[in-house]
Amino acid sequence: MEVLEVAEKMEHLITSMSRMRAEIKNRAKARAETISNYERQISVTIIKLKNGVRFEVDGEEIQNPPVTIIEKIAKGICYESKLDMELAEGEYKSLITNIETVKAELNGLQSINRHLE
Repeated sequence: MEVLEVAEKMEHLITSMSRMRAEIKNRAKARAETISNYERQISVTIIKLKNGVRFEVDGEEIQNPPVTIIEKIAKGICYESKLDMELAEGEYKSLITNIETVKAELNGLQSINRHLE
């Protein structure tokens, strides 16, 4: 590898890392919002189930279920919010992992650069 080539790769990785660092705040906010939305939807659904509100899930009517299974039913009713929450969590963790990978690549290039100089 040439010194110039290593320097260009390092610059590219630094630029990529800057973009990813800027994105962390957005992903963290999205993650927090989806978690809170899911928790709120679960709470509201549990209250509605306890108050006798009728729900339909996959063509099955649910009304006044036993108290012992209300939370499980509420989670089933709110599955789409749970999916959104899991996706936001995965995107956030993926970004953190990508940043760590770029850091490792950059460290490797810095080592190569020291030996080339």
